Amino acid sequence: MAGKPKRMSAVKQILRMHLQGKGIKTIARTLSVSKNTVKDYISKASLGTITTEVLLTLEDTALEAIFLSGNPAYKDERYELLKDTLDYCSKELKRVGVNRKVLWEEYHHSAQNGYSYSQFCYHLQQYRGTQNPSMVLEHHPGEKLYIDYAGKKLSYIDRNTGEEIFVQVFVACLPYSDYSFAMAVRSQKIEDFIHALNCCIKDLGGVPQTLVPDNLKSAVIKANPYEPDVNRALEDFANHYGTTVTPTRPRKPKDKALVENQVKLIYSRVYAKLRNQQFFDLPSLNRAIAQKVREHNQTRMQQKDYCREEKFLADEKHSLQGLPAEAFELKYYRDLKVAKNNHIYLGMDKHYYSVPYAYMGAQVKVIYTRSLVKVYCKAALIGVHPRNFKKGSYSTKKEHLCSHHQHYKQRSPTYYLQKAYSYSDTLYSYMEALFKQDKYPEQLYKTCDGILNLASKVNTPIFTKACTIALDNHNYSYRFLKQILENKMTENMEQSSIKSLPDHENIRGAGSYK
Repeated sequence: MAGKPKRMSAVKQILRMHLQGKGIKTIARTLSVSKNTVKDYISKASLGTITTEVLLTLEDTALEAIFLSGNPAYKDERYELLKDTLDYCSKELKRVGVNRKVLWEEYHHSAQNGYSYSQFCYHLQQYRGTQNPSMVLEHHPGEKLYIDYAGKKLSYIDRNTGEEIFVQVFVACLPYSDYSFAMAVRSQKIEDFIHALNCCIKDLGGVPQTLVPDNLKSAVIKANPYEPDVNRALEDFANHYGTTVTPTRPRKPKDKALVENQVKLIYSRVYAKLRNQQFFDLPSLNRAIAQKVREHNQTRMQQKDYCREEKFLADEKHSLQGLPAEAFELKYYRDLKVAKNNHIYLGMDKHYYSVPYAYMGAQVKVIYTRSLVKVYCKAALIGVHPRNFKKGSYSTKKEHLCSHHQHYKQRSPTYYLQKAYSYSDTLYSYMEALFKQDKYPEQLYKTCDGILNLASKVNTPIFTKACTIALDNHNYSYRFLKQILENKMTENMEQSSIKSLPDHENIRGAGSYK
């Protein structure tokens, strides 16, 4: 049977006409085939144990196995040269960086008239045996969101330094509609990962039932095919949005084949189209990426009469869960001890935050986000502060301090003047004159504390007289007041009185000056 094998339907015609008693020349002329071809098929049929009548009842595939058994390719001289290297090639494929293209190039270099690349791959695959079967997964609307990072990076140029800054590209897709999302972030660190995931959820306008990340450190602490340890930040994210996390198995790319395919599409539809453009900051790069991803989602899919965006809007978006009122903020956790000044020290910010003084020395749990710092002791919330990034400073709430410290924090000229006014007008005048001195405020506050302490121990009229003496002498100090009181100078105060001049004949009256 030289040449190309005939279709089994044509072979059945040859056998049927032979069974009817037709000659070889007649069959060849009627079916427009060569006489040798007719002879070969009739001879092949007669050599077997199956009668011609039974052969005519068989399906074409079964008949093909009888007439075309044995591939002549394995009798080719080229195969005899190749089969000795197939075991070596199979082992080399397990080494890093070695693929079929590399092995074919080595083979082709040694065998100038050897197989083409496609035939080489065919024989190598036949030698290695069948691969593990792939299952077609069924996806439901709004069920999953696949998450991954692209292996290749993008970059932008720093305007100030001219340095090329390389960035990671976050990629996600909904497997039901194949609707995709991509954006560039500075790194794969947890802060950037959660930020990108936040932007993705916002872009989708809803939350899927479960998130399916790869086993990157930002999502999974310890990879395990059955019970991976999910990063606490990702768990907090999932709890905030009312969803779950189902990481893929390690080293099983088929678990997330759709997002792997999306990465390849992002390479051709985003990377390739932006390759000749320059960007000078991350936001401008992300705007360009978003535009290309939008075009990708609006491109008609192969063998489909719709695009990804149409499928998503029509069948999937309404299946997503609603977004919460507030966006998620990444939470950080610390176990700290309250210092004797009833403050905790947050090392990341190098800043101090107050807690109620009753918790001095206690072990507390601190949960903080980008905007808030919350302090808990035995599950009770004992302090809340706005996040403050000023290094070495204190964030102190008045109600957290004891009464003595509250008094100390409240000190100001107004505070002391109000105290003096409630005591007497004379003391108020004295305090007012005191603060007009050019002295350091802390010194004046201590003087005021001493004066008020004296006022609380001395009879009010006596203390008022002492203040009057001090005012007359322009001496504004605690010691001077104390000396007046100790020396009982208030008892010797002379009442000023106006006396009229005595009559005298030498004194002229007002008329003398007219």
